[in-house]
Amino acid sequence: MVLSAKALGIVPSVTLKITALVKQMRKEGRDVIGFGAGEPDFETPRNIIDAAKKALDEGYTRYTPASGVIELREAVAQRLEEKYALKYAPEDIVISNGAKHSLFNAFAALLNPGDEVIIPSPYWVTYPELVAMSDGVPVFIETNGSFKATAGQIKAAITKKTKALILNSPSNPCGSVYTRDELSAIADVAVDAGIAVISDEIYDELIYDTEHISIASLGRQIKDLTVLVNGLSKTYAMTGWRIGYTASARRIAQAMGAYQSHAASNANSIAQYASIEALRGPQDTVKQMRDAFDARRRLLCNLINNTDGISCAVPGGAFYVMMDIGGVIGKKCDGRVIGGSLDFAEMLLEKELTAVIPGKAFGADRYVRLSYAVSEQNIIKGLERIGGFIKSLN
Repeated sequence: MVLSAKALGIVPSVTLKITALVKQMRKEGRDVIGFGAGEPDFETPRNIIDAAKKALDEGYTRYTPASGVIELREAVAQRLEEKYALKYAPEDIVISNGAKHSLFNAFAALLNPGDEVIIPSPYWVTYPELVAMSDGVPVFIETNGSFKATAGQIKAAITKKTKALILNSPSNPCGSVYTRDELSAIADVAVDAGIAVISDEIYDELIYDTEHISIASLGRQIKDLTVLVNGLSKTYAMTGWRIGYTASARRIAQAMGAYQSHAASNANSIAQYASIEALRGPQDTVKQMRDAFDARRRLLCNLINNTDGISCAVPGGAFYVMMDIGGVIGKKCDGRVIGGSLDFAEMLLEKELTAVIPGKAFGADRYVRLSYAVSEQNIIKGLERIGGFIKSLN
């Protein structure tokens, strides 16, 4: 049987693969320190769990409208207005099975075969694959040491085939955060060119040294061109609940809703009702998680920057650090040369039972990504192992 060429061209997620490997090794009794996690290591807040139980008890276990229950779409619209002065009607909101599904819907609704999508590099591993799955063409632009694309770079990358730009702030894998001025300049470029902006804001509550600015809040014209993507996973430790959402111009929302109605029907009904409580209930746990991540961020960066051979920039958001391993590329481990991030990650896991994500998966082979969604104890222990591994190289 001949399989789909498109399906065969899709590369499985490296982060999910390594996370699964770490879980399997731990199950075998091996003391693995995993810096690969893309999810908070906190429990879902009790009030949200109780809301899910209530939804079950009250029989909210049936199909919902494809774009989500009206109460949740109203709660999302209320949050966006209160936090970012963004006014959307419930009809502009589409609730999906996680923010990844929301991104899939956005590309499916926007792209025709051959349409180009600009993706700043380093990028989240899934972006190019999602573009390809919708018959689009990823166009990568290299960023500077701040890991942020400039308006000038974006403008230079635009062609007659350009349909959209992916903007991720705070970013995965870099934790970089765009300023208001940077976003304003990018918005001007997008408006002038008439291209869509897919603004992935899933880490908007995990920001430490400044405030989050949504590009959609910078004027009516850019708002009309923006598909704002967010969800409940990172802010409320609800990764397994699979609730994401988009806010966009009505015609885009209608196209995404129609697509989803056939592809997946609706997001989980119980999780939707729990998400209403997440958005409208007490928010104290959000601050507690953010404060804990902030402390871990500073600890991890200090340890990295005090270890010979590696370094990192201090991220402004999310819970990731891109660790520069340029100083050890070309060195040998047991006679094997470290040629890049894949070699480094494989040898580190083999020798020191410590897992990191190769930067090659993000378009940045000089780096590896470390998540600080792990305990401070494991951060210290893991960096001791990494330091020992580097000292063993020759």
